[in-house]
Amino acid sequence: MTRDSAPELLALHAVRIVGFADTAALARRFALDPAQTQETLLDAEARGWVGRATFADLSGWSLTESGRAQDERLLAAELDAIGGHDEVRDVHRAFLPLNARLQQACTHWQLRPTAGDRLAPNDHTDAAWDDGVLDELATVERGLDPLAERLARLLTRFDGYAARFARARRRARAGEGRWVDGTDIDSCHRVWFELHEDLIATLGIDRRAALGT
Repeated sequence: MTRDSAPELLALHAVRIVGFADTAALARRFALDPAQTQETLLDAEARGWVGRATFADLSGWSLTESGRAQDERLLAAELDAIGGHDEVRDVHRAFLPLNARLQQACTHWQLRPTAGDRLAPNDHTDAAWDDGVLDELATVERGLDPLAERLARLLTRFDGYAARFARARRRARAGEGRWVDGTDIDSCHRVWFELHEDLIATLGIDRRAALGT
């Protein structure tokens, strides 16, 4: 049976996967009560797990190193409780080739090499080039669907990734190109980044070590 995560875990975990964001945005990520989320984050701040900052007209929460460690402890305990380590590790292994294809597709969306410049920006005037990228995203989506379903059968907090990716890809295919890699919308790239962060946090993997950086 699928397990629901505790609201306190979800509030802290939202800071991990969403990144710098205000309380309302973090509460929306897992459909949490905003007032309860605010209280949870204030408590986490008192424990040194999160911090608040303001930049110009933006303000929000971010995770501290001790907060990252606490998030991973909570996620590991949750996974232990359902005996889900092997399943999530298997999904992560299957995810990695798709991750490489997604990264390459996003690179091709941003760059279109020419004879004189292999890093030439993609001006999106070559319809065949862009169609190839969008076709690749459709292939990635087909690979994602069964993996996301396996994760959602374990933990409800994994539910929604496939549907969000599909919505973004459809909007990109309909001509809204920013839905491929926009950072301020729920684009294909943003959804994928969150899922990748969710997986490595759940498994306690260091992203920098995994990338060799």
